[in-house]
Amino acid sequence: MSDTPSAGPRRHLGVLQALLVTLGMVITTDILKTAPTVALNVGAEHFYLVWVLGGLLSMVGALCFAEMATAFPHPGGDYHFLHRAYGERVGFLFAWSRFAVLHTGWIALSAFLFADYFTAVLPLGHHGAGLFAGALIVALVLVNLLGVRVGFLTQTLLVSLLTLGFLTIVSGGAWLAWQGVAVPPPSNPLPPESGGVAGFSAAMIFVFLAFGGWSDAATLSAEIRDGRRGLFIAMLGALLLLLGIYLALNWAFIQGLGFDGLAASGAPAVELLGRAFGAPGVGVILLVVGVSAVASINSTLMVGARTTYAAARDVPSLHRLGHWDDSHGVPRRALLAEGGVALLLVAFGSFAESGFNAMVEYMTPVYWLFMALSSLALIILRRRHPEVPRPVRVPLYPLLPLLFFALCLYMLWSSLAYVGYGAFVGVAVLALGALLQGLLAWRGGSVAGEGEVLS
Repeated sequence: MSDTPSAGPRRHLGVLQALLVTLGMVITTDILKTAPTVALNVGAEHFYLVWVLGGLLSMVGALCFAEMATAFPHPGGDYHFLHRAYGERVGFLFAWSRFAVLHTGWIALSAFLFADYFTAVLPLGHHGAGLFAGALIVALVLVNLLGVRVGFLTQTLLVSLLTLGFLTIVSGGAWLAWQGVAVPPPSNPLPPESGGVAGFSAAMIFVFLAFGGWSDAATLSAEIRDGRRGLFIAMLGALLLLLGIYLALNWAFIQGLGFDGLAASGAPAVELLGRAFGAPGVGVILLVVGVSAVASINSTLMVGARTTYAAARDVPSLHRLGHWDDSHGVPRRALLAEGGVALLLVAFGSFAESGFNAMVEYMTPVYWLFMALSSLALIILRRRHPEVPRPVRVPLYPLLPLLFFALCLYMLWSSLAYVGYGAFVGVAVLALGALLQGLLAWRGGSVAGEGEVLS
């Protein structure tokens, strides 16, 4: 394949389609695992409050990203903002974190989640889950290689099915409430290790995990039609829909299981639908988990490949990854690279004990570090480029960006203080990226020029 410069992404996404794709980036079955943890840590009195707080604060962050994305549309999304604000070193480290920690780790985690549920129904042997997870990743990479329209249409279908599955869970809670099924009232005391600042911090880590992913929508800024306000509508609209869905799901859990039942449950959706609809309800949950995993992997592949593509264009030693396939409308080589690293993580996971919380530990500190830098980047870019038109402007500037920055610092501290050793493994992998950057610079692989970066 030729390495000649390509035209790059085109504006082909309508606002509604972009909203659905963005919703697919944030809506996952995380809440089916995080809701009991949140309940355990904050109790019934503040349970709904932390979910609303998480949704509203996520919208503050989305406003900051929407301003930067509409002012500086680029397929690299927040990589491009960080590159402009802090220079090539921070930009490269962010792209590395997406490539080695955040995106590929999330792809592998989602694939294992689906594989574990599938093999629970149809056992495939000791390494069956790993083989199934790897096959799923390969299949979705191939789907995205077929072309941009196939990838986005697949995502729209998956998000629609996932939303329908969540509505089924809500209907189960409503059915049990209508039937007058008695549930015990919540007990007043929290477990000894819960409550207070530690309980709130732990709860918010998992709440923000459930809302996470909205920042990835910035990578679509160069592909959305309807001027530059389309991204603002997609990001804020997706978060509003997601907040409504999460509140409805939590209401359904409490109606069907009671608050203490939710807090004690390892699989609240399975218990709820099993109580409401019997065996068919359990089958619905397996379908929801499967569709969620596929949608999450598909959206992460699309976003991750675009970040890798944008970063590789700025590093001559990696220029082969910075090629856009105009005939299919995708960064083909970056897609293959993302899929390859995810498969390596699946292979590692097949021989090492890992789980949901371990991956949260691995990804969370790195995520909040770069979110903090991104929130300050808004202030830096306003001062450095006041002449650039900003179709979306953050209200109450600079109060809201500084509020979000303070939140990011608090969550960064919480992720290091609350979680275990996995957090430090993620930080170590980020440090490995700094060493790689030094090696590339020594070989002459630094950014070719500021004009190329900012084009």
